[in-house]
Amino acid sequence: MKGTNTEDDNIIINPEFENGLSNWSGRGCKIVLHDSIGDGKILPKTGKFFASATERTQNWNGIQQEITARVQRKLAYEVTALVRIFGNNVTTSDVRATLYVQTPDFREQYIGIANVQATDKDWAQMQGKFLLNGSPSKVFVYLEGPPSGTDILLNTLVIKHAPKTPPSTPQDFEDAAFGINIIENSDLAKGTNGWFPLGNCTLSVGTGSPRIIPPMARDSLGPHESLSGHYILVTNRTQTWMGPAQMITEKLKLFLTYQVSAWVRIGSGSSGPQNVNIALSVDDQWVNGGQVEVADGKWHEIGGSFRIEKVPSKVMVYIQGPASGIDLMIAGLQIFPVDRHARFRYLRRQTDKIRKRDIILKFSGLDSSECLRAMVKVTQIQNDFPIGSCINRTNIDNEDFVDFFLNHFNWAVFGNELKWYWTEAQKGNFNYKDADDMLDLCQKNNINTRGHCIFWEVDGTVQQWIKSLNKSDLMTAVQNRLTGLLTRYKSKFKHYDVNNEMLHGSFYQDKLGKDIRANMFKTAHQLDSSATLFVNDYHVEDGCDTRSSPEKYIQQIIDLQGQGAPVGGIGIQGHIDSPVGPIVCSALDKLGTLGLPIWFTELDVSSTNEYVRADDLEVMLREAMAHPSIEGIMLWGFWELFMSRDNSHLVNAEGSINEAGKRFLALKKEWLSHSHGLVDEQGYFTFRGFNGKYNVEVVTLTKEISKTFVVVDNGDSPLVVSIDL
Repeated sequence: MKGTNTEDDNIIINPEFENGLSNWSGRGCKIVLHDSIGDGKILPKTGKFFASATERTQNWNGIQQEITARVQRKLAYEVTALVRIFGNNVTTSDVRATLYVQTPDFREQYIGIANVQATDKDWAQMQGKFLLNGSPSKVFVYLEGPPSGTDILLNTLVIKHAPKTPPSTPQDFEDAAFGINIIENSDLAKGTNGWFPLGNCTLSVGTGSPRIIPPMARDSLGPHESLSGHYILVTNRTQTWMGPAQMITEKLKLFLTYQVSAWVRIGSGSSGPQNVNIALSVDDQWVNGGQVEVADGKWHEIGGSFRIEKVPSKVMVYIQGPASGIDLMIAGLQIFPVDRHARFRYLRRQTDKIRKRDIILKFSGLDSSECLRAMVKVTQIQNDFPIGSCINRTNIDNEDFVDFFLNHFNWAVFGNELKWYWTEAQKGNFNYKDADDMLDLCQKNNINTRGHCIFWEVDGTVQQWIKSLNKSDLMTAVQNRLTGLLTRYKSKFKHYDVNNEMLHGSFYQDKLGKDIRANMFKTAHQLDSSATLFVNDYHVEDGCDTRSSPEKYIQQIIDLQGQGAPVGGIGIQGHIDSPVGPIVCSALDKLGTLGLPIWFTELDVSSTNEYVRADDLEVMLREAMAHPSIEGIMLWGFWELFMSRDNSHLVNAEGSINEAGKRFLALKKEWLSHSHGLVDEQGYFTFRGFNGKYNVEVVTLTKEISKTFVVVDNGDSPLVVSIDL
């Protein structure tokens, strides 16, 4: 849809109300023009006027303007507004800018484009960005959010074409002291020098802690001297946050990834398992350096990681967690920068060993003289290892998005469109059209699909109408959901996440009893036996959440299997910050003991620097490709403004590929096998390659022949492929 505005023009007409309320209207409420209110205490911050959305009876009521003719598809827009709230004794509230979009086929979309925590004390600046993929028939921008009876005040609204984000600068880590511990007096040879108690606890030194480095740190550091066997004993703890601390402000480098490692133990007196957390206070903001659950009076490994991306004025590391009155012991704390590229060299060798096999091409149709001089060129056209992405319904209206998706992914998962709150937001009012449209695109292009998700166990994701049901009606609704979804899409989704995030929520289990989860799996299998049924959860792989440790995930799966649930796969979401390979690999090794296929189901990484983001992504993709238990990888999106986390995209909003995207494409290229050489006297040519589709060209003195072949089976023994020329 073409407008007449230039890229620098504000597409909002009368943005500061210099022409009264011209072009503005109320969305379910009244709007009024002011030069001041509240006995002159509230004045415009800019210009002479502001408007209020008043007599609001719903939180979606607000001031709006139609921008249909002035907004262009596939252009990124930047939103800036000055807002505040007034009245009804509400002093602070979320104020949101939202787009109402009507498509040519009369479907409605509501797109959040900016929000801010507004107050009744001063004007707040709201900022955001958006992009429209399709060609809508109507577009309105409006403000909403505060409770009914509270006025929204708007001083100015600007929507302009967003300036290009300047490219990131590569980080220079050449002088980084990889593997060198930044903690002072870690071995406690000088008593507690360098340490101080956080709070009124007491620090002393004991002996008898492990002398070996914790395994995850050993995998990063390689051969290393033994630990001292000394530990810090923390007594007289009267708060959970009390423990040993150390200032490390000057020792940290921006954008460098640090691994955290220690042995921890707790004293007697606890009534149950206790969390121990290595934490950082970065300008008084809590940063998680790793957590472990400790219960049995033994030493436990704790491992985690962190990264700082803004210059801090003060950084303190401290160890906290057990309940007050419980003694805490810490040994061998190490915080060291990780050389991720050294790990990559090892992972390349592992990938070659695990993902490739020897392939013998056996040519027939050549006489012996032709064989001796026949040249062979083998080119892999596609690697069949599943690498997919999350997509959303609005994405497929953008042909640039679709082109990138179809060219670089062979699996898809729908971000929201299969979830129960999407398909049946109100009881009995079904919306399968969005999922149908997306499935149609995938089927036409031979893209396999994961069904995400049948249920979502976290309370905040459950529709209000479901929450209002009694036990009997809820059980009926659950059965209807299973029957309706799995009958409609029978054999169309290769996987289903049956009940999402069962380590972090328990809505259905609390309402319907402990058997409901296993019954969901059993019923799903009865309705569609072709689908592999997955558990799916987050923070399993990063050491930062004791609720979803690998040990707890394993126990949950064993419990489900014990109740007869046909669990066929393990989903690790992979929303990860500052990933460290050995920590991820340790979780995969533990989960791999169950013998089930493991998928990264929602992988995304986040950094403001594209090069660091590229490194993060490479860590995760290489760890996955090098681990025998991983059978697929799904990215949780790739396009800016259509991802759940900021600074995680591979492709910028208007289609340019950033450094993270370039790294992804380079890895995809690396995972294609090519070879060339001469056919031997027996008519054989041997090479080592990935599964997938290949083209082979044979050139003899008399002819040139081209054939395709496919390798589909993993195996240790050579695969013989017969090719008749």
